[in-house]
Amino acid sequence: MAAKILPVLKLASKVTIAGGALYVAYDSGLLGESEQGSEVLGKAKAAIPPAVDEWVKYFGFELPAFPKIGFSPVEAWNSGVQSSISALSSGPTALGDYTNQGLQYLKDLTK
Repeated sequence: MAAKILPVLKLASKVTIAGGALYVAYDSGLLGESEQGSEVLGKAKAAIPPAVDEWVKYFGFELPAFPKIGFSPVEAWNSGVQSSISALSSGPTALGDYTNQGLQYLKDLTK
């Protein structure tokens, strides 16, 4: 009987943990717009180092210094979108140029 209940309990605990993580991410604004995500990232940057320091003091071991990261999700998202749209808009022109170059190459070969 216990052998049949154990897999169900394992699955239920995994689903509960995943659901809780999803709820916390949604409730904190991580799944919202990019401005909300950037705001939450700023709050996390402010809250995580003191919490880690507290745990380090509690357990009595030392961690290396955290790297400073200057990352803005809003700017990264916008530059990615701009690059993608730029590539898509220049695609037909580039394809036409490559086609003309290929045809010219074939013409030069047949002369």
